[in-house]
Amino acid sequence: MNWLTNFVRPKMRALTRKRDTPENLWSKCKKCGQMVHHRDLAQRHHVCPSCGCHMRIGPDERFEQLFDDGNCQRIDLPEVALDPLKFRDQKRYVDRLKESRAKTGESEAIVVAHGTMGGAATVMAVQNFAFMGGSMGLAAGEAIVVAAKLAVMQEAALVVFAAAGGARMQEGILSLMQMPRTAIAIGMVREAGLPYVVVLTDPTTGGVTASYAMLGDVTIAEPGALIGFAGPRVIEDTIREQLPEGFQRAEYLLEHGMVDMVVHRSELRETLTRVIGLLRGVRTTPLALGSGPAAKVESGGETAAKLAPAETPEPSPPA
Repeated sequence: MNWLTNFVRPKMRALTRKRDTPENLWSKCKKCGQMVHHRDLAQRHHVCPSCGCHMRIGPDERFEQLFDDGNCQRIDLPEVALDPLKFRDQKRYVDRLKESRAKTGESEAIVVAHGTMGGAATVMAVQNFAFMGGSMGLAAGEAIVVAAKLAVMQEAALVVFAAAGGARMQEGILSLMQMPRTAIAIGMVREAGLPYVVVLTDPTTGGVTASYAMLGDVTIAEPGALIGFAGPRVIEDTIREQLPEGFQRAEYLLEHGMVDMVVHRSELRETLTRVIGLLRGVRTTPLALGSGPAAKVESGGETAAKLAPAETPEPSPPA
């Protein structure tokens, strides 16, 4: 009996036990349905090798690819009112925030960091669509304002990666107020004579498109990105007409003069460095497309303290 219990039974259980397989080894392309191994995706900057679909990525992947050797310093953003309207739909707004924070590991939809790109000082704000659809609320508006102030303080270029479903309805009119507020912040960068470059990713819609996403000195889009104010289905239902093929996609907007260029993700770092160099009228250091093995991100509490509204100096007038 001991032989059956101690030897045979464990062997049988080992043969019939279902092996645990990590869930994140493979990703399915939403466009062609191809299953791609995570290593291949990482090497290709999360671009499908079969159809070229640019998958959505978060701030860490952006920082790793674009900053020199992946080195950057994150900025701790000022706190804003958590639930100013005490909003509740199917869930409480505060519960939705907790879920998104647990899912993404971020406190809000926009992350700001600074470092060098091609040797040039650069401030970068990245919108994370995984955080409540990248929606623009009080915190997102504050992030853009802080990024603009930091760029002026450091005399650095400002690069914003937009990815959003629009304004955050749970904050009502307060979220819509971020449209003029962010436009004023971008005006500060422009008055200081500093480059402001926007990269539109999939999707960029709603109030984000109607504010800082379309104010860039140069507007770049990733291939296939959906860009517009209202969605195609809403427009079709309103005008009761069939929209053209590829309507509101990056390539369509390029043909109609709404964006300046459509750039593959593998060429984005080189393109951004060249564009910023041209806007500043300086020559930046030569690039190697490969960036560091991992983004080295540090806390920026000291810098964030300098950017507090009461302590931030007003930008000097243009020369």
